[in-house]
Amino acid sequence: MASLVSVERASLALGTTQVLDALSLGVAGGDRIGVVGRNGGGKTTLLRVLSGDREPDDGRVARVGGLRTGVLTQADTLDPASTVRQSVLGGMAEHEWAADARVRDVLVGLLGGLDAPLVGGLDGPVAPLSGGERRRIALAALLVAAPDLLLLDEPTNHLDVEGVAWLAEHLVERFAGPSRGLVVITHDRWFLDAVATRTWEVQDGAVHQYEGGYAAYVLARAERERMAGVLADRRDNLLRKELAWLRRGPPARTSKPKFRIDAANALIADEPPARDDVELMRFATTRLGKDVVDLLDARLAVGDRVLLDRFTWRLGPGDRVGLVGVNGAGKSTLLRALAGEAELAAGKRKVGVTVRLAHLTQEVRELDAWADRRVIEAVEDVRAVVRLGPKELTASQLAQRLGFTGPKQQTRVGDLSGGERRRLQLTRLLMDEPNVLLLDEPTNDLDIDTLTSLEDLLDGWAGTLVVVSHDRYLLERVCDRQLALLGDGVLRDLPGGVEEYLRLRHALVESGGGVREVPGGAAPAPVAAPAPGPNPAEVREARKVMARVEKQLQRLATREERLHAAMAEAATDHGRVLELNRELREVVDEREVLELEWLEAADVVG
Repeated sequence: MASLVSVERASLALGTTQVLDALSLGVAGGDRIGVVGRNGGGKTTLLRVLSGDREPDDGRVARVGGLRTGVLTQADTLDPASTVRQSVLGGMAEHEWAADARVRDVLVGLLGGLDAPLVGGLDGPVAPLSGGERRRIALAALLVAAPDLLLLDEPTNHLDVEGVAWLAEHLVERFAGPSRGLVVITHDRWFLDAVATRTWEVQDGAVHQYEGGYAAYVLARAERERMAGVLADRRDNLLRKELAWLRRGPPARTSKPKFRIDAANALIADEPPARDDVELMRFATTRLGKDVVDLLDARLAVGDRVLLDRFTWRLGPGDRVGLVGVNGAGKSTLLRALAGEAELAAGKRKVGVTVRLAHLTQEVRELDAWADRRVIEAVEDVRAVVRLGPKELTASQLAQRLGFTGPKQQTRVGDLSGGERRRLQLTRLLMDEPNVLLLDEPTNDLDIDTLTSLEDLLDGWAGTLVVVSHDRYLLERVCDRQLALLGDGVLRDLPGGVEEYLRLRHALVESGGGVREVPGGAAPAPVAAPAPGPNPAEVREARKVMARVEKQLQRLATREERLHAAMAEAATDHGRVLELNRELREVVDEREVLELEWLEAADVVG
């Protein structure tokens, strides 16, 4: 594929920090690259160098002639005096964009349609819109413009589960050709797996490159760090645990996995399940008894608008529930009702006598009172030692588990970034030893390493957990059950998880009974249950396919190992290395096709 942008030995320092150190990499046509790494590690700076917005101190950046580049930053750059139409469609004539299916898809997918309540119609002004709504408009404008190189910084922020799924599908469809490239910074691991053909990890001024999305990145990183022998056992165990969950969960969780099935299974052969559900349930029942929080024959309303009507929800000890729904359906309000912070319009809230409830809201102003104190003081103010499951941790140890290393624990709270303040909120909540935990969008501003550490903590946490999140990966990772609010006054169980929710929403929108956002009081009609599963003959055939593919993958793995060995031997022969590399890419491409075939068959087997 033709190179769109190439970076040669680029170095860049911000103050005393070397953000990029003699970095060489490139973006070719057809590349869809996910960028991951710790907050503050240089991801956004790398994006600015690729776009030309920031020149490196040393080195060179070359771009193909006439390259059209589009960038979504985290800053609000929209003109508040303009309308939505002007911001998204520019000077396009109505007959021009109305006849373009791609443009119409963007308007519906991100803005909810031409007259959506989200934006007050295309001729609505930008000025009164929220930050999240403006960000959607900026993203829609970029997708309508369809640049050759699209650079996105956290595009899934402010999108619900349905919006993230739509964006992933759109990007895969529109950036599959040889003349376009995509680079996206994201902490959304499901989105990364759905979109990325390659992953870049920005770390200590370098960029480690991996084939594939998040699942491939976890395996390759675990292998690299195991072979290098530079990490402590705990970090290695975290990666192995994450990989074990990826491989043991639903086979079709990732739409285009790139990791070697045999290598993954060998690496996690002795790894126990992420959670011991039986033991955690025993702990939770001991701590909580049989009564936790019940909402009985309840009605939940905001003003004259009824969110949920005459529903009963009994939260039990050890329940781990994920809440999904369109924006505005009442997920946060339902959490507040469970916490006793929102009054019921009718019905009764009943709470067990042993309940110690903690509620993580989306508001971080509660830390303002600690602005002049150190992080460790804010944590130790709650208590000095905490018990999580069978383990005891000091305040410093828990803070470190959530990313506050030794020096960072001495930082003033007022100097923390948004993501660090979020981590501090979580740390203080967990230090209080709650047995009922309500989390409202806990992944906001958290990087992947911190998310993995949080999930590891929650794996060993014995209590009742309710999570509201647009992070599909988190919901599937830490919750055993999902519930949905579709905006029709009903709290629905989702035996099929997030996939079932997306099917329900798709059927609802197709029938004309729903929009992406819930307007003032719209009540979409109930929809049909999903279709039945495969018959026994289809399952038998799928098992045969899996067995055949696994044999082919074993042969490919042997061939790949030989190629790697040959490349190592020919390290000084540049021509030979290029020839071997081309052969290796053919093996990788063949492996990817086989893995997708295996996963499709495994999805039938179930």
